[in-house]
Amino acid sequence: MEKKVGIIGAGISGLLANKYILSKGYTPFVFESRGSIGGVWTQTFKTTKLLSSRSLYQFSDFPWPSSLPDFPDHSQVLDYHLSYATHFNLLPHIKFNSKVLGIKYEGPCDEEVQAWDLWSGTGEPFNSKGKWNITVQDKKFLN
Repeated sequence: MEKKVGIIGAGISGLLANKYILSKGYTPFVFESRGSIGGVWTQTFKTTKLLSSRSLYQFSDFPWPSSLPDFPDHSQVLDYHLSYATHFNLLPHIKFNSKVLGIKYEGPCDEEVQAWDLWSGTGEPFNSKGKWNITVQDKKFLN
């Protein structure tokens, strides 16, 4: 059975989770409520710059272009995020304009769930008898 993993948001953490899930052989589904990646950087003023040097704000496996200043601006940060996502082929796994409204686990009764040894080192966090249901609103068709 194919293992699917839901990830909420395509900011820095969502991109990293997406890449990690792919490296483990699972199928990620990243739900991003906006029309682009970047998380909080999509909501900052255009004049915003990094407050720390770019060398302290970079993916360990994807350095910044050397041509950029030490403190990149808003658009350069967003371009860096997009370059990362493109380089590691993360974009096809992102569902843009998809706002998560709720997450619910449907499975065995509470008594059985409490009896599980949830994180026993097997890599299986939950019993296979249940499933997660994610309710998503497609914002593309709301406008």
